[in-house]
Amino acid sequence: MVDLRSPRFLFLCAFQFLVLVQIQVSCYQYKVGDLDAWGIPTSANPQVYTYWSKYHTLKIWDSLLFLYPPSQDSVIQVTRENYNSCNLTDPILYMNNGNSLFNITTYGDFYFTSGVPGHCQKNQKLHISVPGNGSASAYSPSYGPGALPDTAPSYPTVFGSIPLPPSSSPTNRFSVLLSFIIGSAIWAIIM
Repeated sequence: MVDLRSPRFLFLCAFQFLVLVQIQVSCYQYKVGDLDAWGIPTSANPQVYTYWSKYHTLKIWDSLLFLYPPSQDSVIQVTRENYNSCNLTDPILYMNNGNSLFNITTYGDFYFTSGVPGHCQKNQKLHISVPGNGSASAYSPSYGPGALPDTAPSYPTVFGSIPLPPSSSPTNRFSVLLSFIIGSAIWAIIM
């Protein structure tokens, strides 16, 4: 039996606590369009969803939050072909509650559009890519007429600052995992 008051046991508990405190949440919830709600893009920002997807590097376990008036809009997940042709038939997923959350559970490309006829043709559609195996974003800057501006659009912070996504560096994740394994091994030796 382990003496719960022994310095060795207390040290181990303190070590385990520090390891748990260091673990960062490795997922993030992104509001699609940032300060713009899910809707038909304005003439001032007609490519809001194209720009938005290029400025966010998404990963497994992140989620997308689509906010919109439920009586006026919806969001559907579609195939690439249906995305390109704005075909709303046979969606993969249909969400219409106005506070729709899509959890990313696999790598790959995902295509979304409004479920309201005519909205897709007005650029209310989103294509995201979740790169696999720790690779860089699937999007690279282009240098043609459709190139992105040098800086991301700036919005006033009406409701306070927007939290930044946590660091997802592989080195940080590896060190946390290694610390946890070492702590567990020490725990197993003591027990």
